[in-house]
Amino acid sequence: MRAPGRLNGVSTDESTAYTAPEDSPFRPRDDARDQARQFVLPLVVRIERAAPPARTDALETAARAVLVLLGDERSLDDGEWARAVRDWQDARIRKVVRRARGAEWRRAEALPGITVTGREAEVRVFPPVPVDDWPKDLARLQVSGTDLDDPEPPAEAGSDLPVLWMSPEVGMSAGKAMAQAGHGAQLAWWELSDADRAAWREACFPLAVRTAPPGHWRELVRGGLPLVRDAGFTEVAPGSCTVVADHPALR
Repeated sequence: MRAPGRLNGVSTDESTAYTAPEDSPFRPRDDARDQARQFVLPLVVRIERAAPPARTDALETAARAVLVLLGDERSLDDGEWARAVRDWQDARIRKVVRRARGAEWRRAEALPGITVTGREAEVRVFPPVPVDDWPKDLARLQVSGTDLDDPEPPAEAGSDLPVLWMSPEVGMSAGKAMAQAGHGAQLAWWELSDADRAAWREACFPLAVRTAPPGHWRELVRGGLPLVRDAGFTEVAPGSCTVVADHPALR
């Protein structure tokens, strides 16, 4: 499996743009990507009124869900989702997070996709769909209402664990932050060697999502690791740096 190589780009919960190298399997020109049919990666988080997941748990589970789909056999080579995944990555890699509960969640689970569980969070990721042709049971779900809290501060992440560092300077709703964490995980996936991707997949994609202390955040942004820059379509100003993907193999 080939990766696009080091990326310089713009990432949001609705679209990600990047400049790929000339030998990349992805289109090297923004105008060509924009003219292609646009696809979106749908993610649905289960939020029951009586027992919503913790925010960090939801963010980590969403990031792992993106990785699970990217590494799934159905997304690779001649797999049944491979064409949709290629079309999605050839354009702008949009992600949209919606919420479901009760019967909505059961209907979402009946659609082709993968449910990934965290400590309590459940996120279902689906193969990419055209932005203008969502399955009706997903299209009717709400984007708003994904504000979540952590009942207590998350524990410090171990130094050997991949960490998606969230900006301490940019406030985001949980849904927005889940998509951003997914972008960061995907940029890290693309940067890794085939061997490192295989090792991460075999370990079931361990990772942590944490908010960086301000001083450490400034170092991370300058450190050459995969960096998500938001296009500013929703919630934050254009060009905002939102996530740095700190995988041990990329240090």
